[in-house]
Amino acid sequence: MRGYGDSDRPAAVEAYRMETIVADLVAVADALAQGEPVTLVGHDWGASIVWNAVMARAGRFGAVAALSIPWLGRAAAPFDQIFKRRFTDKGRFFYQAYFQERGVAEAELEADPARFLRAFYHCISGDAAPGDWPNDKPHGAALLDGLRFPDTVPEWLEPGYFEDAAATFARTGFAGALNRYRNHGRDFDWAGAFDPVIRRPALFIGGTSDPALVLGTADPIPLMRQAVPDLEAHMLPGCGHWTQAERAAEVEALLIPWLRRTVAV
Repeated sequence: MRGYGDSDRPAAVEAYRMETIVADLVAVADALAQGEPVTLVGHDWGASIVWNAVMARAGRFGAVAALSIPWLGRAAAPFDQIFKRRFTDKGRFFYQAYFQERGVAEAELEADPARFLRAFYHCISGDAAPGDWPNDKPHGAALLDGLRFPDTVPEWLEPGYFEDAAATFARTGFAGALNRYRNHGRDFDWAGAFDPVIRRPALFIGGTSDPALVLGTADPIPLMRQAVPDLEAHMLPGCGHWTQAERAAEVEALLIPWLRRTVAV
């Protein structure tokens, strides 16, 4: 995914719009499996991206599995307008609003990537205690204000993963990753050209303690079935946002049999 790791990191914000990232997936699919349907699996932004890819290019992708982020169809307005009404206009902090001004979040996170990541992995995981990720900050606060900063990284992260991630962000910075959050209007306009119903086999795995569902519902599955008719869905009790890391064995036990049934791997 552009903006992360050793992928390209274009400077322009619009280079990270959903339309372009979906085109990246199509190009990779054509390079690796030309003429064959490809199954996509994604988590968080990756989940949103694979949902959108199957919506926009249903003929190219045969099935989709998404972790953490459900598919509820097209919203009534761009997401930046939604969080402005629900948070900013009421004087409340919301992380994606904080990400909108270029350079602000970059400066805060790049000052100490390891410190940020240590807090980030903990505070939205199933290990977090109430208040570790504060929900009552005023608009204008910084992202890290009030977060808990553990001395150690979670045991459920693979050995060496945290160190690699921290070193990578120290080298690349966060601008590419943050630019994905700055395309809500472009993404909304582009998505309006497509049928929002996902008409391919789909798997969703979420966690009941995942704060990423704060703007939706703690149990999105009933709503999902209206927009994803061929859906297998599971909510993991007590699991936070890092679904495949926190519950690796459980995710594999659901994902691999679904893949075998769906795409005969």
